[in-house]
Amino acid sequence: MNRKRSTSRPKAGPQTRKKKVYPTYSSGRYLFVAVTISLIAVALISRLAFIQILEPEYLTNEADKRSLRVTSSVAHRGNIEDRNGEELAISVPAYAIWVDPKEVKKHFAFTKDEWENSVVVNPKTGLERHTKKFFYESKKWPALAEVLDIKMEDLAKVLQKPRSRFAYLKRQVNDPVVQYVKQLKLSGIASQLESHRFYPTGEINANILGLTDLDAQGIEGIEKSYNDYLEGQTGKRRVRKDRLGNVIDDIEVLKEKKLAGNLQLTIDQRIQAVAYSELKRAVKMNNATSGSIVVIDIHSGEIFAMANYPSFNPNDRNQYQAYKLRNRAITDTFEPGSTVKPLVVASALIHHKTNVDEVIDTSPGWMNLGGRRVRDSHNYGKMHLAKILKKSSNIGVSKLALRLKPEELQQTFADFGLGNDTGIGLIGESVGRLPIRHRWSDFELATMSFGYGITATTLQLAKAYGILGSGGVQYPLSIIKGAKQPGEQVVPENIAREVVEMMEGVSEKGGTAPKAKVDGYRIAGKTGTSRKAEAGGYGDDYVAVFAGLAPATRPRFSIAVMINEPQGDRYYAGDVAAPVFSEVMKSTLLLTHVLPDGGDESYTYLEAK
Repeated sequence: MNRKRSTSRPKAGPQTRKKKVYPTYSSGRYLFVAVTISLIAVALISRLAFIQILEPEYLTNEADKRSLRVTSSVAHRGNIEDRNGEELAISVPAYAIWVDPKEVKKHFAFTKDEWENSVVVNPKTGLERHTKKFFYESKKWPALAEVLDIKMEDLAKVLQKPRSRFAYLKRQVNDPVVQYVKQLKLSGIASQLESHRFYPTGEINANILGLTDLDAQGIEGIEKSYNDYLEGQTGKRRVRKDRLGNVIDDIEVLKEKKLAGNLQLTIDQRIQAVAYSELKRAVKMNNATSGSIVVIDIHSGEIFAMANYPSFNPNDRNQYQAYKLRNRAITDTFEPGSTVKPLVVASALIHHKTNVDEVIDTSPGWMNLGGRRVRDSHNYGKMHLAKILKKSSNIGVSKLALRLKPEELQQTFADFGLGNDTGIGLIGESVGRLPIRHRWSDFELATMSFGYGITATTLQLAKAYGILGSGGVQYPLSIIKGAKQPGEQVVPENIAREVVEMMEGVSEKGGTAPKAKVDGYRIAGKTGTSRKAEAGGYGDDYVAVFAGLAPATRPRFSIAVMINEPQGDRYYAGDVAAPVFSEVMKSTLLLTHVLPDGGDESYTYLEAK
């Protein structure tokens, strides 16, 4: 029997709701997480406490490292001018190109072999092995080397020092070069402003001005002698900068900036240019090795010109050679020869061993002294003192010297500045040689009277003649413009005037230097042609010297000219040095407005403005 399935659900009785089951973690894992979080919290709190309590300055220091900087305020080197304000040495802005090798290494991923290949391989054919960025930049490295005039091999050596943070590539470059380098946009390459020394007159003044090194420090001449005064002092201050490099706060001054001083020389550039030109011409025409000339204002001791040859252009360092830079007027000594004869005559007059009217017999034109012979070129017979100087008689001046005690003649030479520092204050000056000893043979005393056995510089000789021209007053020599210093009477005025008058015959007909004449002016001077000493005696080379004064009636300037080792038959001072004296003295007198002899005797001179 089929049972009928009931469709109704059974009546529900009381039922119990099931609880949800949540996943559970192991106690070990829960503990690990809790401890870790706790330790991190403790560490952070400890670090915060350490910074805030134990090292409260830490964050400040870290901020300072990123924002505090020391900046420099460059004090450019002072200018050097001549007596009329013409610039002889100036400082102009220049730039230095430098590289940060570490920065270059950071921006370019390339191996040492790759870089070396880029150096030795043509960039157009050997760059495909580099990364794209270096491939693009590599085209610019040769351009950088070319514009800086450095070899790629040298550039490579600098760039392959990744630990270095600074290295100069080129210094003393101009602004167009800097702009070109900036356009290359090479990472790690930068520029900085510095100072470049420029000499507008070039080789004319190189020997007296000297020059500076790349750091603007004087290394020769006036630049070195007055370096501390000319360089000034660069200022330094601590500032705070933002991330763009802008100064947002001045913190403190670390070093006060001291402005450089400017120097004004006593040199007259117009006269200096003439002196250099005439000296250079004479040295070349006579195939001489060198020469020097000095022009002194005898009433003040100021040096109006001091030229030397050979010289060089200090603006072109490729010409630099030590022997060309030497200021020969103060460093090179020579035996002055017959130019000291007027000093011997003055000594004899001072010590009353002769008088201006004495006539001395020089016959037969020679004499033996201690088995050795002193001679003249001719037998001049009887001569008064002026003619002894006019004919440059060795016999006449030797007889005067033999009347003197050695110490008397030595003292006179010293009074005229021989064997002593001139006081000009330039580095490298030589004092010459004035032998001081107790026993002298007659031959030694005689030869010293015509300039052998003693040495002097061109400057010393010009100073000695300046003393004669100033009436026996010695004024301190100066090359820096300043207040006139008082002079010292070292030779009786009347004797100095008498000797100057005697020297006028030298440039007249029959004298040893008619080529020293200056039209319209009376000249007083003396020639000196001496053999150069060498091992074992004297050789075949000569030194030609002329020293003189003008105008003779009221001297204003003294000039000494030295030509070293003239070649050929024309080696006498009257032919070699005297013409230089004539041209330079002529220009000097005209440029300074000195009236010719015979003008108003009350007139002394007009200072050139």
